[in-house]
Amino acid sequence: MIDLQNVHVGVVGLGYVGLPLAVHLAKHFPLTAFDLNPDRVAALRQGIDHTHEVTPEEFAAADRVIFTSSLEELKRANFYIVAVPTPIDRALQPDMTALRQASATVGGVLDKGDIVVFESTVYPGATEEVCVPILQKRSGLIFNEGFFAGYSPERINPGDLDHRLPDITKVTSGSTPEVADLVDAVYKRAICAGTHKVSSIRVAEAAKVIENIQRDVNIALVNELAQIFKKLEIETREVLEAASTKWNFHAYKPGLVGGHCIGVDPYYLTHKAQSVGFHPEMILAGRRINDGMAAWVALDVIKTMLQKQLEVARSRILILGLTFKENCPDIRNTKVVDLIREFQKLSIEVDVFDPVADRDEVYREYGIQTLTSLEYTQYDAAVVAVSHRQFCSMDQGWFRSLLKENGVLYDLKNVLPTNASDARL
Repeated sequence: MIDLQNVHVGVVGLGYVGLPLAVHLAKHFPLTAFDLNPDRVAALRQGIDHTHEVTPEEFAAADRVIFTSSLEELKRANFYIVAVPTPIDRALQPDMTALRQASATVGGVLDKGDIVVFESTVYPGATEEVCVPILQKRSGLIFNEGFFAGYSPERINPGDLDHRLPDITKVTSGSTPEVADLVDAVYKRAICAGTHKVSSIRVAEAAKVIENIQRDVNIALVNELAQIFKKLEIETREVLEAASTKWNFHAYKPGLVGGHCIGVDPYYLTHKAQSVGFHPEMILAGRRINDGMAAWVALDVIKTMLQKQLEVARSRILILGLTFKENCPDIRNTKVVDLIREFQKLSIEVDVFDPVADRDEVYREYGIQTLTSLEYTQYDAAVVAVSHRQFCSMDQGWFRSLLKENGVLYDLKNVLPTNASDARL
């Protein structure tokens, strides 16, 4: 097995997770950063990051990173970190295609004594049940003799400038006690907040997946409460503010739950649970509530329009924001698209404006042509769907200027004061 003094890191997958890892670990180790997309590699060589997760200053300090799509260059590494997406498919089942492909790629360059650490979110057991057999087959090496494995779940929060990679405690694990110690030591070099080493890879996998399940279930509860309070004609925001005055109340906000973590990870654990004969009721109930929120919000917007005697079938609605969260260009699994589709089912004309999302990427992924500017100002309704800082800086007058005289302003993200909009979640 390699030792700490001889570590050469190879990061596989240079997205929201892999790139910050590469940049920060390169301050301490020789590092090769690999991605299959040559355009992504070319951009990174020029210091261009479309995810906005790495600052120009950090790029400048990471001049030791070798960005590449070459397997020969990747082969220089001996401590591989795999950080590729693990989404779900249309049947809400884990889609580990990218993880399997990355495992095959790394397996093809493994040498005796190398270590492979996985960061992609999976279910407990996936690293040793799915990835390790591929590594063995491709490399011809025996697990825990010829090569070793580890798991250190990613905790990147895209768009969050206050909680960045070095500032978040890192959970670490390894396939043997010695490997666990080395994996922990490598991450300790870059993680200022420290590390938390656990006893097994399966514990680390389980810890990661429940972090987001807990948030998902709590948001589902608040979403259901928001629906109840709407019927009772009580402002949800005011109720939550009042309840938050108690020291042990945990404040969660209602809304659309998308993205590549909270809206996806629960299905990984439920898949594994069902495979061993356990039916997880609370987790799936939370998912049903959150997956249904876009349809509920669309209906609430339409009800508000009808109350103003607007002709829904011939209306034109503006959606402000498309990304899955504020101040972040990530559009993966954004539930705003579900909201748009609900309106389109009723033959409503929908325009979308997002100053953060990449227009070409949105069109490729969803077939939606977003606006380049807000020139039309006669909308029947406008929905503030994402609280980008550009929208938060605007006042009620700006939003009203986009609407007809009796148009509906729906504040899904509580960007405006309570009485400034016609309806809100």
